[in-house]
Amino acid sequence: MGAEQWMRSALLSLAKNRAANRWAQRYGLRLGAQRFVAGETMESAIACVRDLNRQGLRVTLDHLGEFVADAAEANRLADDCIAALQAIHEAKADASLSVKLTQLGMDIRLDVCMDNMRRILDVAKACNLSVNIDMEDYPRCQQTLDIYRTLRKDYPLLSTVIQAYLYRSLDDVLQLSQEGAALRIVKGAYKEPPEVAFPDKADVDANYLKLVEAQLLGNGYTMIATHDEAIIAHVKSFIASHQIPKDKYEFQMLYGIRSNLQQQLVREGYPVRVYVPYGTDWYGYFMRRLAERPANVGFVLRGMFQ
Repeated sequence: MGAEQWMRSALLSLAKNRAANRWAQRYGLRLGAQRFVAGETMESAIACVRDLNRQGLRVTLDHLGEFVADAAEANRLADDCIAALQAIHEAKADASLSVKLTQLGMDIRLDVCMDNMRRILDVAKACNLSVNIDMEDYPRCQQTLDIYRTLRKDYPLLSTVIQAYLYRSLDDVLQLSQEGAALRIVKGAYKEPPEVAFPDKADVDANYLKLVEAQLLGNGYTMIATHDEAIIAHVKSFIASHQIPKDKYEFQMLYGIRSNLQQQLVREGYPVRVYVPYGTDWYGYFMRRLAERPANVGFVLRGMFQ
């Protein structure tokens, strides 16, 4: 295992470490997470949304939190998601909401999670806003897709995520695309064993393109979530050659990453959405961003000493 792979593995392990999470909370966003997180409050998140909208960028808000083990906490976090939808609606912002099912009780009981999701989706439907179910680690993949399929029958603006590093993902895309599903295609940011996921980046990249092309040619909406310029160039060419209309897809990128590329795509006339996380439970998300590019650890250490 090379040094970068070792660093990535270590960071992904730390992402689930509760003691490290508590330690990080003592230092707050000063650790460097403010580069990737739009503050800890709803007010800071909406201010960020407005700024991005002025730049011609759409937004999906993510109220951070995951792997909740207490039903009362899951219910409270669902209330926070509802408040986010109401704030988006009141601000007349061009934004949607992203949620994680473990934040809403999936690991506690299915009925807790489903009740919270329906509460959120009822408000989203009333506000005519879309909601995306983020994909988490592999053991929760099938259950996430099962929940998505069940809820989508009543909430057609619901979408979910497919991870290119999983072997199963092409089959999932081909099936879901025929159902008209809206899918956000990502490479994947969790630590998964080689039994279920491609260990080599080149294989992940190749599979990513297969997934995007299959979804673009299918019946659903495609969210192309990547910062990889080579992949973006390939997809742009594919879109042009197959005359895919702009209301069938959008590019997506993370807040704080490749802002210049986001603006370039907007200038070229492509629809672009920025994934904007906020809230106090930022540690796990932040560690996964560092794992994607371990060179960012140096940036964090400089910030700590400053």
